[in-house]
Amino acid sequence: MIVSMIQVIFQIPDVDSIKAKRQIVRSVKDKLQRRFHMSAAEVDLQDSLSFAQIGGALVSNSKVFGETVLQKAFAMIENEVPVRIQDVSIYSEEF
Repeated sequence: MIVSMIQVIFQIPDVDSIKAKRQIVRSVKDKLQRRFHMSAAEVDLQDSLSFAQIGGALVSNSKVFGETVLQKAFAMIENEVPVRIQDVSIYSEEF
């Protein structure tokens, strides 16, 4: 069993309330879960107004498949969400 994981830190420009930030973060998590059938959660920076950190995981039997799906998930965030990516890491572990 392979668990592939992604962690993305991004800046949300022009947000003036935690409520507005949480709407964007919730939208990203929902898209990741629906489109890529992966688990996703806001894992840090919950109290920051302009930054968010989302983690996601996908279980498969192939490292290549898992990391390919996560690359597509990252591309979706980069292309469809009005945020500035600060950091991203994708890696897999075998159990």
